[in-house]
Amino acid sequence: MHDVVGALREQLDELASLVSGLDAEQWSAASACPGWSVRDVLLHLAQTNDVAIASVEGRWDEVTAMWARVDAADVDAAAGAAVAGSDLSAAEVHAWWTRSAGAMLAAFETCDPSARVGWVAGDLAARTLCTTRLSELWIHATDIAAGLGVDLAPTDRLWHVARLVHRTLPYAFGRAGRDAPGPVRFELTSPTDPSAMWTFGDHDAPTVVTGPALDLCRVAGQRAVATDTALLATGPNATGVLALMRTFA
Repeated sequence: MHDVVGALREQLDELASLVSGLDAEQWSAASACPGWSVRDVLLHLAQTNDVAIASVEGRWDEVTAMWARVDAADVDAAAGAAVAGSDLSAAEVHAWWTRSAGAMLAAFETCDPSARVGWVAGDLAARTLCTTRLSELWIHATDIAAGLGVDLAPTDRLWHVARLVHRTLPYAFGRAGRDAPGPVRFELTSPTDPSAMWTFGDHDAPTVVTGPALDLCRVAGQRAVATDTALLATGPNATGVLALMRTFA
């Protein structure tokens, strides 16, 4: 948990630096998240930070109004409606996100990493929720950076995201109405050292995915299509893994 929280802290700091001192034009710039401006993306993160805090604090049922009228298949619609329904100014959004980011980090720092907490897809371990928040924060930081014309260098924080992708493959298949895959192994190159290999899964797994960790994380975050990357997969579940892996509910 310490390592995941540390990575989350670094990712929050990176985004804080990215959105500091923006002018009105920059706040309204189109992000890489379709239909959302830079301001909209940060608003979404502030909203979901508060939901994460409530979950860790055992208040899941109190603050989930944005999900109340949708099922798990319509999470994107619920998130979109929550953003569209807010008339907060960019300055107000920035202040909210800053407060919620600090509170979320503090909540994860003091919680039991194995505690079961609520989330959109059902109960999960607090450590998994922390990693999920890290993943979403990274995805949306790159969305904002694209809107601002900034190129964010990938870091080894993506190890946690890649691990999440691997561990949640059964969920990803189940969400698509498919049986869970058999054993899968990831053999990924670090984004900071091409000679370093990140491996997840048994060495004799029949399905193997190889390639850059950055590509895998971008595909799992729906920011790239596997066929447009350097990822390669072999084995009985190769096609399904590349098509269905995800880092979000």
